[in-house]
Amino acid sequence: MTPEYERIAAELEERDAEAFVHVGDRFDDDLRYLARFSGPDRPYAVVVERDGEPTLCAPRSFGEEARREFPGRVVTAGEQDADTAGERAAELIESGRVLVPQHLPHDAALRLERAGCELASTDVVAGMRVRKSDDEIDRLRGMQQAAEAGMARAESILAAADVADGRLHWEGEPLTTERLRREVNARLVREGVSDAHNTVIGAGETCVDLHFTGDASIEAGETVLLDLSPRGPEGYYGDLSRTFVVESEGGWERRAYVAVERARDAAFAVLSEGAGTVAGTVHEEAAAELAAYGFRPDGEPGLTHGVGHGVGMSLHEAPSLRAETELEAGTVLTVEPGVYDAEEGGVRIEDLVVVREDGFENLTGYPRSLVPRARE
Repeated sequence: MTPEYERIAAELEERDAEAFVHVGDRFDDDLRYLARFSGPDRPYAVVVERDGEPTLCAPRSFGEEARREFPGRVVTAGEQDADTAGERAAELIESGRVLVPQHLPHDAALRLERAGCELASTDVVAGMRVRKSDDEIDRLRGMQQAAEAGMARAESILAAADVADGRLHWEGEPLTTERLRREVNARLVREGVSDAHNTVIGAGETCVDLHFTGDASIEAGETVLLDLSPRGPEGYYGDLSRTFVVESEGGWERRAYVAVERARDAAFAVLSEGAGTVAGTVHEEAAAELAAYGFRPDGEPGLTHGVGHGVGMSLHEAPSLRAETELEAGTVLTVEPGVYDAEEGGVRIEDLVVVREDGFENLTGYPRSLVPRARE
């Protein structure tokens, strides 16, 4: 029995329940985490019985894939009488108390109740996902390295760009955020990962839009903010942000960059205490440092978001660095202070770190520089 299923078995024992059931598809990150199954876009079920042994109810045509990926018993639709994933899960358990996640699909809940199951909600999987295993950390490290390759491509293009009429040009054509995004995404493909529609590149005033994926020209002297979050075939993400300025005049952008670097250092100083650190303290210390440089800690112009969040099978998952919870060893999270001004632009630096018992480890090796340099 793997540690994941041991925790579910312990929850079942504590709450006197017969089984845990989750139904969903490959877009459900909790289910993908449980099953380690890249799976179909149609419903399937994972059932964990009281002894901790897991079973995956797979669609008929995905049986072989499921048996390769799932660390337990696999039954396919052809081996069961029921049609829906909820009914097939119910076939495997006796009537009684069944633990389910709060977001279990309504249809699956009805099927289980009609089979005589008494449903009770649990957040055990969310809790399991907070603390990463060594294998998960290795996967996240690999995704961060892929993000760094994409960032190196972008920074090298910015470093090679020429300025004409106040705008950046590269290889004889105007350089825009969309053109830069295509180059980054092509580099991510060569790394064997997907951009997952998460390559965010803003320039100047569009940096204030934290999810900007439009097309804007890039001008000399304005901030170019890149946020890259690729996803690998196993489902794990990287998350990396850097900010550059071509031909900086040393004004707002320089002051903002220094403030963000100091906020990052303040966050790292708190995280150096390791496991047991209160998550919200990390945000508070970083925000206070930004305030000391004259940037609002709670809105534009200044910091408009939390200083960090968990990363794993989801790009944004627990814990938030605004939460009043103690960080556990093995938690992987971003540290991403930033400041934004609609009239000036935006600056953010984001690293991915893992909390250790006696400190933290930075999974990010990418350098920081306001002035872009050739990295490829």
